[in-house]
Amino acid sequence: MYSIIETGGKQYWVTPGQNLKVERLEAEVGATVELKSLWAGSEEGTSSDTKAGKTAKVTAEVVRHLRGRKIIVFKKRPKKGYEKTQGHRQNLTEIKIKEIIL
Repeated sequence: MYSIIETGGKQYWVTPGQNLKVERLEAEVGATVELKSLWAGSEEGTSSDTKAGKTAKVTAEVVRHLRGRKIIVFKKRPKKGYEKTQGHRQNLTEIKIKEIIL
């Protein structure tokens, strides 16, 4: 069983039992969330039908909230003396895919 889900403006290929880091979800640790399924299939036969993918339900449990690694943004204009350094750390949520129901 596998599915393609969409959350936080990104798409992920998931299977049951998989841990995944996605953009921050507004849910408590230990809560169960239902994610939007774009496509779903199984090992015995793939279901490329978009109607089957939209009716599939993907449930996941929130494991923890964390922050991603730091990304450094550096801007410089040559011969102008302009330099700017900025950092960013994305807020993330780690989820565990519980089940995919077609």
